[in-house]
Amino acid sequence: MNDSSALFTLHWWDVAGLAGSLLIVVGFFLLQVGRLRGDGPTYQMINLVGALAILVSLIGGFNISVFLLESTWALIALYGLARSFRLRRQR
Repeated sequence: MNDSSALFTLHWWDVAGLAGSLLIVVGFFLLQVGRLRGDGPTYQMINLVGALAILVSLIGGFNISVFLLESTWALIALYGLARSFRLRRQR
């Protein structure tokens, strides 16, 4: 079967976007079940990497809403990461 007869084709940027979405959802799930702390660096890194992966996926097709949401998500995750390291140093 060639690409033109497939129902859909996943490009590398699609895989990046799916992986980013999965990271964010899994991170949120782990937070809800008490396996991660919301103020910890692990949760913030999961969110940052997930948001950046989704932003990369926009190479395949730009969407202003997704761009604004994920850019904001990444900035908040960076703030949370800096805050968690600051709190860790104070202890």
